[in-house]
Amino acid sequence: MPDLERFLKEDIGSGDISGAVVPDVYVKAHIKACEDGVLAGLEEGEQVFEHFGLETQTVFSDGAKIKRDDVVLEISGSARSILAAERTALNILGRMSGIATLTRKCVKKSKGVTVAGTRKTTPGFREFEKKAIRLGGGCPHRYNLAEAVLFKDNHIAVAGLESAIKSAKKMYPEKEIEVEVDNVEDALKAAQLGADIIMFDNMSPDEIKDAIGLLKENGLRERVKLEASGGITLDNLDDYVDTGADVISMGMLTHSARWLNFSLIIKKR
Repeated sequence: MPDLERFLKEDIGSGDISGAVVPDVYVKAHIKACEDGVLAGLEEGEQVFEHFGLETQTVFSDGAKIKRDDVVLEISGSARSILAAERTALNILGRMSGIATLTRKCVKKSKGVTVAGTRKTTPGFREFEKKAIRLGGGCPHRYNLAEAVLFKDNHIAVAGLESAIKSAKKMYPEKEIEVEVDNVEDALKAAQLGADIIMFDNMSPDEIKDAIGLLKENGLRERVKLEASGGITLDNLDDYVDTGADVISMGMLTHSARWLNFSLIIKKR
């Protein structure tokens, strides 16, 4: 668990000088949810405590619905070790559970349309944030630039759309090609040039409906996957679901997710 070790090193530094003051005695502790939500990061939280040789027990699993005051994890062992591990474990639980909770809310409103994340993630924490989206019922989307071909406005500004698509088909014949567009005409052009996926970027629901209508008129709708993206929130999600898009990608799943609150309590001796 190199990432978790890195997180611990960041938090502990050269040593926990506050924890060094307290007696290093055997204690029991538990982590309690302070609000309702979807649990994520439990596996990583357990690994953090187990890294210090602590024992953990839980009746929950990642992806489970939790309620306020639920005890999601019990820990026993060295008091100093629990104190050293506490904040890292709680940070992971809070961040990942917040993302999973928001994702689950969006998925419930999506009427079966795929809800996907984006690359708007915290540097160094993407793997965990994408996992949280998955636990919330969403699609992580691509993890990195090597995973899929996606031409955005700046790619097109440099290479030109037709040249970019032709070159991609030659260089990466096994990969689907996704093209970002911001108007109806470019959506049709991208489909005609052989794009496999069209991303409607920052287009209104009405504009997306017009683009889909134009694709249908030209017999191209069935051969392309359609993705809506840009400025989509819980408040306007219904409008984008009704456009007929296949996927709705939402940067807010990561950049605007509120942390879920947990607390660790050491039982008095």
